[in-house]
Amino acid sequence: MMVSLDGYFEGEGHDLSWHNVDAEFNEYAIEQTKSVRTFLYGRRTYELMASYWPTEGSRTDDPIVANLMNTIPKIVFSKTIKDLPKIEHWENAALKNEINKSEIEKLKQESEKDIAIYGSNQLCVEMMKLGLVDEFRIMVNPIAIGKGTRLFQGLTEKYNFKLQSSKQFKSGNVLLVYTK
Repeated sequence: MMVSLDGYFEGEGHDLSWHNVDAEFNEYAIEQTKSVRTFLYGRRTYELMASYWPTEGSRTDDPIVANLMNTIPKIVFSKTIKDLPKIEHWENAALKNEINKSEIEKLKQESEKDIAIYGSNQLCVEMMKLGLVDEFRIMVNPIAIGKGTRLFQGLTEKYNFKLQSSKQFKSGNVLLVYTK
């Protein structure tokens, strides 16, 4: 999850233009993505990702990440859509209208690779409430944006985490890895 220094996951109007991304970040993203077995997305994040990664532009601009993003299985959770739009249909994507805790637990046990939520703050909060998130990788960007959606917005109780590691990037980004 990318977050601004003042705690926002996204800016006003779902703005992500403030994300601090460079070559070092991209190297990290490639390594992280190689460890993923399945992506979990909420509807909005899925639509954003599906509008870019299956395109020729992504394959030209970022072929390694595009290949990973396009081939790794994806599960999209949405209560509002009943089918993934064919025009934006992304390879290896399946739709679920609700979270089934036992299905997710089974999926977690089936592989030593990670199940990852990239973005999808609302989905992350729902998974937290069900006790399904084991680790958080939060990339703090050195910027305050003042308005938007707070990270973990929607939580109704306190959660304690344990810092496992941190990494500083030349850009000023700081990766914080927490477990529950």
